[in-house]
Amino acid sequence: MSLMIHAGAVPIEYDGLRTLSTPPATDTHVPIPHHRVVDLAAYSLSYFGHEVMERHFGVTEDGMRFFGVMTLRSPYGDYADTIGLRNSHDKSFPIGIAFGSRVFICDNMAFSGDYTIKRKHTAKAKHDLPGLIGEIIEPLAVRREEQARKIALYKHTQIDQAKADHTIMSLYRQGIISVTKIADVHEQFVRPAHDWGGETVWRLFNAATFALTGRVIENSDLTPRLHRIVEAVCLSD
Repeated sequence: MSLMIHAGAVPIEYDGLRTLSTPPATDTHVPIPHHRVVDLAAYSLSYFGHEVMERHFGVTEDGMRFFGVMTLRSPYGDYADTIGLRNSHDKSFPIGIAFGSRVFICDNMAFSGDYTIKRKHTAKAKHDLPGLIGEIIEPLAVRREEQARKIALYKHTQIDQAKADHTIMSLYRQGIISVTKIADVHEQFVRPAHDWGGETVWRLFNAATFALTGRVIENSDLTPRLHRIVEAVCLSD
C-alpha cells in the first residue's frame, strides 16, 4: 500500500469522509464529495468481482483535498494490486483514479499508476464519472492477469551483477532514477531490505521501486518506462 501523508494532510476513516462538507457548485466548477469517489470505485470493483482488502484515506486539514488507496486481494503472490484515488474541492487538481502494482498517492499532489484517468470538476464530469470509473475497472481482470504473467517472468529471469549494473545505469540514463539514487538501487539489489528472492529481475525491479519511495512522481509514464527497461532485460536472455 502506498499512501504518503506528509504535506499537511491527516489520515481519515471512510465515515469521516462522509461528514465533510462539499462546496456549492458554480457554473464552471462542480465539486464531487470525496466519499462519492470512493463509493463509485468500490461499487465498480465489487461489480466486476474484485475484493478490496484494505482502504486508507487522507485529507488536508481543511478537507479540500482527498487521497486514497485500496488494496485488492491478489491470487498471484507477494505483491499488491492497488487502486489510487484523488479528488479536490479547491480546483487544485482533477478527479483521478489509477491502477497498478504499485500506486503512489500523496498529499503533495503526486499521482501515478499503470493506468490513470483524470477529469476536471464540471457538470459533465459529475454525470460521466460512473462510466469513466467503469471504463478503468471493467478490463481490470485482464490487466491483473497480464501483470501476473509479467511479474512471473521477472521472477524467473536470473540476472548477474554486471547486467544489473548496466540496467541500473539505463534507469539513470532514461531519467527514471536520479544520479543520487544509483547507489540506493545498487544497495537494494545487493543487500535488499526485504525478501525479493534471488538475483533476478524481480529483485532489481523492487530495488528500483524501493529506492524511489518518497519521490514526487507527477509523470504517470514513469512506471511503464520502468517496466519496459526490465522487460527488455528478460527478453535479452
